[in-house]
Amino acid sequence: MDREAIPAVPGAEHPSFLTSGSSPVPVVLSFDVEEHHRIEAAVGLEVDPGLRGEYGQRMNQVTEWILEQLAERKIHATFFVVGQIAETNAKLVRTVHEAGHEVASHGWDHRRISLLNPQSFKEDLRMSKDALEQASGAAVLGYRAPTFSLVRQTAWALDVLGELGLLYDSSIYPVRHDRYGIPDAPRGPFMAQGARHEILEIPPATLSVRGVNVPVGGGGYFRLLPFPLMKLALLRSRRNPNCGATMLYFHPWEFDPDQPRLPLRGLNGFRTYVGIRRTRDRLSRLLGGYSFVRAVDLARQLHDSREQLPRFRLETQAPSCG
Repeated sequence: MDREAIPAVPGAEHPSFLTSGSSPVPVVLSFDVEEHHRIEAAVGLEVDPGLRGEYGQRMNQVTEWILEQLAERKIHATFFVVGQIAETNAKLVRTVHEAGHEVASHGWDHRRISLLNPQSFKEDLRMSKDALEQASGAAVLGYRAPTFSLVRQTAWALDVLGELGLLYDSSIYPVRHDRYGIPDAPRGPFMAQGARHEILEIPPATLSVRGVNVPVGGGGYFRLLPFPLMKLALLRSRRNPNCGATMLYFHPWEFDPDQPRLPLRGLNGFRTYVGIRRTRDRLSRLLGGYSFVRAVDLARQLHDSREQLPRFRLETQAPSCG
């Protein structure tokens, strides 16, 4: 499918969210859709098939709840979906698309890029892209690596993304973390350069505190950190057109406090379940306080002016942003 096969949301054909001056920069709302047992903290765990099935059902129910919340507020978002879900639950993928949201790729089976090589990653991405396109009936133009695993050691993945014709990526988190991150990457949208190709990168939101990028884009940080920190990050970025956009990300399982818990210990357990009982209320407050765009609509507009965006090779320093 070509890049025009995904429809624009009514009113987004000529969006005003990229204007400078007093107009705020856009906020992209995104959800990473995978069953709970696929999370990075659960890698290596033996999960009973019955529990896997329950997690699949709960993922479906919570995703539908999210769709209801978005529909009530007329908000459109981007859903990065694991490709295998398009085979086991094509109806859910189709429902997401028919509600006006973007369906993008979150890999085939939620394996980190570091577990793949260029050829197996290309096949992983191709399979997920094809399955999601068949289920939704629309082109897949965006990608987010599981666990933000596009890092310096996997920089070769940029060329694969370019070869398969993706419009944008959202896998590089400009923070320090034990599992991911490129802390000197730009904090706003930029062109990520591989050996042969470059691709538009839309990184998750951060808050600069004394020169250190604090991750506030979503996930565990949304559950752990005080909600005013995310509000402050949104306020700063929306007043700074040099930052270009703010990307937020969440997972359906984070809004399911009563799900059976995985036997995670120590830091893994804390990261996974901290603050999970306050997420629905926080999401409601977030959705009621801001306007949002889909990543694909932002990417199309940024692509028209991509020569003005920062270029970044993973071994270089990044320009400052706010």
